[in-house]
Amino acid sequence: MSVTTHGADPELLRVKEQRKERRLTFINKSSGWFGAVGLAFVVPLMRIAAGDAPREQLKEIWQSLGLPLLGIAVFLLGWAALAPQVQTSLGAIPGPAAVFSQAGSLLEDHAREREKAAAFYERQDERNAKLEAEGKSDRVKWRDYTGKATFLDQIVTSLKTVALGFVFATLVAVPLGIASGLSRSVGGAINPLVQIFKPVSPLAWLPIVTMVVSATYVDASDALPKSMLISAIVVTLCSLWPTLINTALGVASVDKDLTNVAKVLQLPTHKMITKIILPSALPLIFTGLRLSLGVGWMVLIAAEMLSQNPGLGKFVWDEFQNGSSSSLANIMVAVLAIGLIGFLLDRLMFALQAAFTFSAKR
Repeated sequence: MSVTTHGADPELLRVKEQRKERRLTFINKSSGWFGAVGLAFVVPLMRIAAGDAPREQLKEIWQSLGLPLLGIAVFLLGWAALAPQVQTSLGAIPGPAAVFSQAGSLLEDHAREREKAAAFYERQDERNAKLEAEGKSDRVKWRDYTGKATFLDQIVTSLKTVALGFVFATLVAVPLGIASGLSRSVGGAINPLVQIFKPVSPLAWLPIVTMVVSATYVDASDALPKSMLISAIVVTLCSLWPTLINTALGVASVDKDLTNVAKVLQLPTHKMITKIILPSALPLIFTGLRLSLGVGWMVLIAAEMLSQNPGLGKFVWDEFQNGSSSSLANIMVAVLAIGLIGFLLDRLMFALQAAFTFSAKR
């Protein structure tokens, strides 16, 4: 004779509650990472799946995803409505549909150019193989494809340049910032230079850098063209200041008790810097790095546009000078790409900050 019990098994309820707690603990730990990469709306979705206050989580989804999407929708609708009303020498301002269509055309153009490059190298290989088979190895020649740089090629060039300039700026700014934060004498000596050179426009630095690099970097290598080096140095000169200032502030703000303990223990200077100063100052250092990268990206576009060095800036200027029916749409595609890449670079730096600092994870 079987007995049917009414009500839930207490042991089963306890196991379910433990599983829910483990899921919520995992969600809490991962929330910082989702926020760092711009996916904060994923966290409330995970909480809803775990059964944690669905109504509150829906409000959070609206705040983190709904409102941004609403803002973008309003912008696109306003753009589509107002763009045809603005007439230029090249016609009306293209709307979102025309710009996105032109973006697809640029991608197709890139694919066609890659096909041409592949065909060129295939013909070159066949010709050289035939010459070697005929015993004419002395006539074998290897050439690089010299087709036009596509929109995606220009993006890659700009990213390489800004990365190079950002690395230069970091290598200069972080050591100087540490020295300024540790020593009032060094800080007092550097501060006037920071205040003088920080407001200088990249357009003012560009002629000086161009003349100096042209005079000193005579034997330019293919891996580092002279035009890339010029733009990278301009980026360095304009973007190092936020990192320098924030590094100095972070080092100067380190708890004095920690530095006093290091002195009592007679730690060498390099160990005190690596074990105490840098870990404590990292949040502010990363804040400076994020600001520097944003400044460097803006500076790079202006430098490329003025100097006609390869990159997105040159692409925009060439389209402006071209004056074709698709020029406006191409320029607007470039503007959107510049903004999107800048956003992604900032997210990348914030993700690195979350990975290496405690405060960014909270």
